[in-house]
Amino acid sequence: MNIQKDIDQLTRLILGSVSTYHCILTASQMLEEAGFTRLNLTDAWDLEPKHGYYLPVFDSSLIAFTTGSQRSAQAPALRMEAAHTDWPCLKLKPSPEVSTGRYGKLNVEVYGGPILSTWLDRPLSLAGKVCVAGDTPFSPKVRIIDIQRPVALIPNLAIHMNREVNNGVALNPQKDMLPLLTVFTDQGDKEHFLTQLLARHAGCAPEEILDYDICLYNLDSCAALGLEGEFFSAPRIDNLTSVHACLAGITAGFRQNGINLIALYDNEEVGSRTKQGAFSAVTDRILEKIYLSLGYSRQQYLNAVLDGFLLSMDVAHAMHPNHTEKCDIKNQLHPGDGVAIKMAAAQSYATDASCISVIEDICRRSHIPYKKFSNRSDIKGGATLGAISSALLSMKTVDIGVPILAMHSARELMGTKDQSALVALASEFFLV
Repeated sequence: MNIQKDIDQLTRLILGSVSTYHCILTASQMLEEAGFTRLNLTDAWDLEPKHGYYLPVFDSSLIAFTTGSQRSAQAPALRMEAAHTDWPCLKLKPSPEVSTGRYGKLNVEVYGGPILSTWLDRPLSLAGKVCVAGDTPFSPKVRIIDIQRPVALIPNLAIHMNREVNNGVALNPQKDMLPLLTVFTDQGDKEHFLTQLLARHAGCAPEEILDYDICLYNLDSCAALGLEGEFFSAPRIDNLTSVHACLAGITAGFRQNGINLIALYDNEEVGSRTKQGAFSAVTDRILEKIYLSLGYSRQQYLNAVLDGFLLSMDVAHAMHPNHTEKCDIKNQLHPGDGVAIKMAAAQSYATDASCISVIEDICRRSHIPYKKFSNRSDIKGGATLGAISSALLSMKTVDIGVPILAMHSARELMGTKDQSALVALASEFFLV
């Protein structure tokens, strides 16, 4: 395991992934550097053995796969890894400009379940997708933009005006979370100040913009900290740790007669029920297209899926140093423990003893540190895309991840060594 290399690559991905669209652009660049060939979703595919391919899916998701080095009469065995490209944040609403006196603010809504207080008093920027008219109404031109500098901030109310702030204050998303963007002068345009900013970065006139999907993001950089640099602190650790591990795994090498595939899905934080989410049938259709393009029958494809194996990757809860009572009495994680195998009787994590045994055996044989994790019985934990994908694809599935602190904060914390453990498992899973 090369800890510094893995952290450097994770840092590159985090800093490049300022929106889900930028995450896909950064992932695509990494795959291109590894020799993968881009495919289009609706083209006919002429696939070669022992080659890597990738295809963006509706701009904010991505599928990448490798073909086996040998062709046989039996359909190649299927192994998959999946992660999500989105994170809790704030997104612009339609009619985003809000004026309060001389202040220009942004009309935003909450995406997913962020810890709202962590977004206060931080320099924020804007990134995402802007659409303008194309040659036909059904082919709008897409511009992926990033303002790349601090432009907004959500200021706290001073303690002198809110003496109870340190006793805990409920934040109203419509009132308390509107980012401040400008102070108007007499010449300021109170109706179009944000649209003009988007248009400048999209290279178009404000009136040409048809629609947009823009999020605010935390501009903080990544940092190693702790007595021995044992912690890694950054925005968007959930779930770019897993995206990076998937990319590292798929580029690690080929199996002799097997299809390796990664699925990087959008919209996990809001339930995955979208065309680009894990609840979509898009993965099943792409998989079938892969097998048919390689000359196998639909029955052979179905057999490969039913005998396939999926690693669903998402972060796990590390024990909080000031709230140890929030963890299970036995199944506890700390940063630095390696890979977490996530288990829940309610199947919020895909839990199957036979499948977990496979992953444990890989970890033991390859000396990859790991621990099993479950939540307190009286505290409902989060869910992942693992249970959704396993039900849709009818495939053996295990949920894994790295333990982190401050999950869903604007800045999260993990163990520096854990990324290498996750990368090692993602790579071995595709090679053994």
